Amino acid sequence: MLRVFLVEDESVIREGLRDKIPWEQYGFQFVGDAADGEMALPLIRKLKPDVLITDIKMPFMDGLSLSEIVKEEFPRTRIIIISGYDDFEYARQAIVVGVDQYLLKPITRAALRNVLLELKEKIGQDVEQKDYQARFQDEMQEFEQFPLRRFFEKLLDGKMSVKEIYEEAARLSLQIAASCYSLMIFTLFEKEDQPSRENRERFMRKQDEVLHYFLRHPQFVLFRLNVSSYGVLVKGEGAHLEEAVESGLDHIRRLCALEEAHMGWYVAVGKQVERLSMLPQCYVDANHYFAYRFILPGTHVLTEKTLAAYLSDQEEKGVSNVDFMQMDPEVIRDFLSQGEESEIHNFVESYLGNIGNGLKSRMFRGYVFFNIRVAVVTFLKSIRVDQEKYQEEMEGIIPKIPDSEEDIFPYFVGMLQIAMRIRDQINNYQGKKQFKRALGYIDSHYDQETLSLSQVAEQTGMSPNYLSSIFSQNMQKTFIEYVTEKRIEKAKKLLRQTDKTSGEIAKEVGYKDSHYFSFVFRKLQGCNPREYRAERRAGG
Repeated sequence: MLRVFLVEDESVIREGLRDKIPWEQYGFQFVGDAADGEMALPLIRKLKPDVLITDIKMPFMDGLSLSEIVKEEFPRTRIIIISGYDDFEYARQAIVVGVDQYLLKPITRAALRNVLLELKEKIGQDVEQKDYQARFQDEMQEFEQFPLRRFFEKLLDGKMSVKEIYEEAARLSLQIAASCYSLMIFTLFEKEDQPSRENRERFMRKQDEVLHYFLRHPQFVLFRLNVSSYGVLVKGEGAHLEEAVESGLDHIRRLCALEEAHMGWYVAVGKQVERLSMLPQCYVDANHYFAYRFILPGTHVLTEKTLAAYLSDQEEKGVSNVDFMQMDPEVIRDFLSQGEESEIHNFVESYLGNIGNGLKSRMFRGYVFFNIRVAVVTFLKSIRVDQEKYQEEMEGIIPKIPDSEEDIFPYFVGMLQIAMRIRDQINNYQGKKQFKRALGYIDSHYDQETLSLSQVAEQTGMSPNYLSSIFSQNMQKTFIEYVTEKRIEKAKKLLRQTDKTSGEIAKEVGYKDSHYFSFVFRKLQGCNPREYRAERRAGG
């Protein structure tokens, strides 16, 4: 029920309105009253009524002054002015203040009832419009919006001046000004190669919960980093920045820890910086820590602090202290399956860092060279690559003195680059075929209200994450934007060529709620469906 507060200095009128109007019958709850504006204001601040009814002439604080303060503090509160003066100047001032209704005394029950029901309908429409606006914004401004991803690619590569950063951020409506910044990089993935439908849906729900948390809070800016990872720009003031980072980590940890049997996750956090121009270095740090997820699979949060003790130990290691479990070829194969080309140098650094001083042993260096080659060749065979495709390239990067310590790093990097290039060629070829099938499926099913990214992904053999990423890359728009545009284009055609009602057209193009259809139509076309039809027919 909507809450009503009454301010009237004449006790007979105040008590009459309070006690004789069937408020609940009209859909209202009477929450309080006062004899003047000064007494009313603290009560209004406490009760926050939806509707304020106030006399215009009162001692201490009149109704216009009270209304002005209430509208400033509670702009959604509807105000009804009651007055014994049929004076245009009073009415004009009430309009300027933002009063919704102006009633003259004596007030009849019927007149007040009509005004209350009219306000109730307006409030309902406002709530509905806000709900539609929130739904529309949630759909159209997805976390992986393509321009946002491109903005952060350029920002983190150091390719933008500070002036360009702020100009581009303004175009994207991003609030990025702060005194301190940090970056989080995280990945969420399904542990099962072929998860059941139930586990897939469970993973998607948890992923949505993680992502929407960062979307809801202004101290975070979420963006897609690549096919498998997300980035979060964290902004704040001094100690508040550390609190924001910790709250983000706690949120991911709390949600993902419940699903560790089916869901894998890692988060890396870069060092705090004071300038936007320093974010590229923060990104370098975070990316370096992030590479250790393959070396330390049991460490989910990767920061300078969490890695400090481990890195210190590695510097002192000789061959006898090397952890051979972390040199398992499976570590390299996992990286080739899940990693990105941009991570190769960091991964090699972390992998070789695990060996420490063990590389000073000539015999052990030979083992490392052999281990790298076996891991890479085994991976390529697992994705069914012919030996001829990579044999000659691999032979070309073998160092002349294979047991030289300085040659291990470039050899390792080169082997991984060859394997990833071949992997990506295969994935791109398969991805194009899958993406073509996805577009065909969307074009055939966009008029179904239940159509979703997950549904299209399932039908075309892709993960929702992967489809979402390649969709924005190929189409320069998000999945939702593409589907919405197709629906509205079909609706425009039906409005021009048929006499179907807006409700019928809404259902035909995939909107169960005709009011929401009209809302989206107006957002994209600048007019509602009825106005669009009238304009087109008037123009011939």
